[in-house]
Amino acid sequence: MEWLSSPEAWVALATLTFLEIVLGIDNIIFIAILVGRLPPEQRKRGRVIGLGLAMGTRILLLLALTWIMKLKATLMTVFGVELSGRDFILIGGGLFLLAKSTLEIHHSLEGVEDTGNAAGGHAGFFSTIIQIGVLDIVFSLDSVITAVGLASDIEIMIAAIMIAVAVMMVASGPISDFVDAHPTIKMLALSFLVLIGVALIGEGLDFHIPKGYIYFAMAFSVAVELLNLQLRRRTVAPIELRKHIDDD
Repeated sequence: MEWLSSPEAWVALATLTFLEIVLGIDNIIFIAILVGRLPPEQRKRGRVIGLGLAMGTRILLLLALTWIMKLKATLMTVFGVELSGRDFILIGGGLFLLAKSTLEIHHSLEGVEDTGNAAGGHAGFFSTIIQIGVLDIVFSLDSVITAVGLASDIEIMIAAIMIAVAVMMVASGPISDFVDAHPTIKMLALSFLVLIGVALIGEGLDFHIPKGYIYFAMAFSVAVELLNLQLRRRTVAPIELRKHIDDD
């Protein structure tokens, strides 16, 4: 615990915590989409368990640093591209994210109900948790590699992950409620997941897309949609008021 008296360690903790929160944005979006298909009484529990899995996965991966380093070793070469265990995980996760996002977009547009919730929601709940757990492993790779690169003490890395997940647990509720209440925001979030899936596949194939570009595109799109929501709210309010006056 010598790092507690080191200013550099506290700076590393603050920086790493901030980066963990930023890197967890895509995880929050994915969890918000998945738990939105659960019965209302199960959504909060689903979010907490999902983010708890994210924290546990990241800590376990940190404690298995030797195994993570072995994932970078080349397993095979396809068309001149060297593929490692990490690459296969990223490609698999990207394909899963593409498939899941496409299905969710189809459900949203076609109005197809998920039959997994038929038996009291239990089957849908556990399948949702499993899907969250699978994607947590993929999303955790970047955060763990970032932690290893920024901090030298395992205690700092674990503390940063725990603080970041605690912040995400507080923020995930309002974000999920907002996404559920606005269909256009949900469609935008699903589009982000498609973009992230493509980025994961590209990174697995040694084609790196800087995440800064992706996050900027996401932030810009959200800002434009928020302006659209505000504009629609101002347009609808006078119409409703006029209808109310005419009815009277």
